[in-house]
Amino acid sequence: MVNISLGIIGFGEVGGVFGRGLLGQTGVQTVQAWDLKFAGAGSEAARAATSADGIVPTDNMASLCVKATLLISAVTASNTLAVAEEAAQHVRPGTVFLDLNSASPGTKQRAAAAIEAAGGQYVEAGVMTSVPPYGIKVPMLLGGAQAAELARTLNGWSMNAKAVSEKLGVASAIKMSRSIMIKGLESLVIEAYTNARAYGVEDHVLPTLRETFPQIDWSQQGAYFFSRVVQHGKRRAEEMRESANTVKETGFEPFMASAIAQKQDWVAGLARDGVFDGLTGKSPWQEYADRLLAQRKNGQ
Repeated sequence: MVNISLGIIGFGEVGGVFGRGLLGQTGVQTVQAWDLKFAGAGSEAARAATSADGIVPTDNMASLCVKATLLISAVTASNTLAVAEEAAQHVRPGTVFLDLNSASPGTKQRAAAAIEAAGGQYVEAGVMTSVPPYGIKVPMLLGGAQAAELARTLNGWSMNAKAVSEKLGVASAIKMSRSIMIKGLESLVIEAYTNARAYGVEDHVLPTLRETFPQIDWSQQGAYFFSRVVQHGKRRAEEMRESANTVKETGFEPFMASAIAQKQDWVAGLARDGVFDGLTGKSPWQEYADRLLAQRKNGQ
């Protein structure tokens, strides 16, 4: 791909990382973005901040799609299909639509159907770990008829993309299956550590974990898990609901995935209420657990 006009749909944390990281790459002529925050209250500040990054904010989805030859969708999991359907109303024939969102194989297939019916070329991506530490080098698995070709383009920009299948849904199935494990561990740690803290037995519990899994620093990992769920619990809960849909699509009841989504959403709600205000990624897990225990004493 050459002379690329890049369009970012959703200019939040992930969209911002990709937009800024791809600006100036060989063959990328312009980078534009559309986000709902560019309209309504506070839009002027949002637009100014985006422009300061060298990204051109557009007025709506149509304005973004009319120029883009490569679209990257980086929205929340629950908006995956709606955004693809909206983009399909405006996408130019031949435009590649890279869907980074954490959604089930079925959701990705429906999104692909909308884009391809409009003449676009849909490629799904399974983003395999948290984006910020890696930037545009975050490991991604791609799927779809154009996956191999797009992977070559992305890797030419020093990205880390691997085409895993021409069949849509495979990359997402890998991502969603992994998410059940990772987000499940986060939720288990929050519940187990807080429970141990409530009984005053954490100094007995954590050493047994280290004995069983000595390669993991359970105290440090626990602090990281607490902080990530507090910061991104809402987004993680949406992803886990899509993981639950993935399990349903195989014909099983998603007992665990649904419970994980509920746990993540609960923590996210407390975070919105200010329960964890003042805590950071460097705060020990005990401080997060103590905030939860204080909520219990307050009857919340």
